[in-house]
Amino acid sequence: MKILQICNKFPYPLKDGAAIAITYLAKAFDELGHEVTLLSMNTSKHWFDTAGLPPDFDHYKGLHTVYIDNRIRPLPALKNLFSARSYHIERFEDAAFAEKLREILQETPFDIVQLESVYLAPYISVIRKYSSAAVVLRAHNVEYEIWERVAANSNPLKRWYLNKITPRLKQYEVAHLNKYDLVAGITERDIAHFQRLGLEKPAVVCPIGVDSRDYFVDDRCFDQPLSLSFIGSLDWMPNQDGLKWFLDEVWQPLLAPQFPNLTFHIAGRTAPGWLRNLNVERVTFHGEVPDAADFINQHAVMVVPLLSGGGMRAKILEGMAVGKVVLSTRIGMEGIDAQDGRECLLADTPEDFAAAVRSCYDRGPELRQMGHMARAFCVENFDNVEVAKRLLLTYRGLIRKNKPEHSAVN
Repeated sequence: MKILQICNKFPYPLKDGAAIAITYLAKAFDELGHEVTLLSMNTSKHWFDTAGLPPDFDHYKGLHTVYIDNRIRPLPALKNLFSARSYHIERFEDAAFAEKLREILQETPFDIVQLESVYLAPYISVIRKYSSAAVVLRAHNVEYEIWERVAANSNPLKRWYLNKITPRLKQYEVAHLNKYDLVAGITERDIAHFQRLGLEKPAVVCPIGVDSRDYFVDDRCFDQPLSLSFIGSLDWMPNQDGLKWFLDEVWQPLLAPQFPNLTFHIAGRTAPGWLRNLNVERVTFHGEVPDAADFINQHAVMVVPLLSGGGMRAKILEGMAVGKVVLSTRIGMEGIDAQDGRECLLADTPEDFAAAVRSCYDRGPELRQMGHMARAFCVENFDNVEVAKRLLLTYRGLIRKNKPEHSAVN
């Protein structure tokens, strides 16, 4: 099978959920004997020099990038308030990218064109014109819902602006739901949400998968004084909002006074100024770390205090894959049906978080066992090759339905 994977940002380094989800699925496709080509925007916000790719990033038969300047500019953002168009979407519309897509489609007869975001929906018309491939949206979340949640947790001015532009994103997302041949949602919840919004085309759940062979389990942190970690892309507003809430409402008033030996360690790239200059007792900001798994391995408990967001959190799977205890809100754990108190800890209020940390102290040596259960759960439910196998079965049926005479399916 020939698959063209199209991304709105380059899927490397593996420092955010989208990059992890995209890369591990493509690796699994390749491992299973299918031909995958990548066309990716290389944006001003997340630009990556592809000359720095490691040797083992070799799962694509062809790799193409187009530079996109998608910076948020105050004047266009302001002008958009008087437009009917979605500002979220129009930042990813680019003539050069459309031209490169046309060239690739004319060179290779693909079976599947897999769009890794609704932000790529403007290019459906190009795909339909130059290819007979089935068009799939791999929806990493319900995009407009993220921004609704961000708005709800923002300051008044930011909330006002987001509440003005987010309905247009919702309108665009809903209007394009039935323009794909298949929607592959990250979670069952997201698929059900799309169907309530009017999705009538076929849909399948395709969660994030990881290769547990890439994650080394280091248990030594369980023999040391308890410490908490947080890691995530700090230019993503749900991470910023959740982390600030945790520091202001959980750490300083509750955890720091109740647990005088507890420490909290934060890592992530492109942090805002308030976090880079953070001066809070027993909280250390490490900035961008070379290896996420190494950082996670140093602390027994990974905190995921998300108040908004959508889809799945790949960092939770990484935490589980290295055998650590994940302490998360229920929003953070969406799409990962781990059992509270067995494979994870769930908390939604400051008091819940304090009680969960107290339980970590009370468990003593049993805390290590919870980490082991978390890894076993991750391996059983989120192996990237098994995720890919299930999706490929759906792809085969889709191709046969649309093009029964097609000979490229294998």
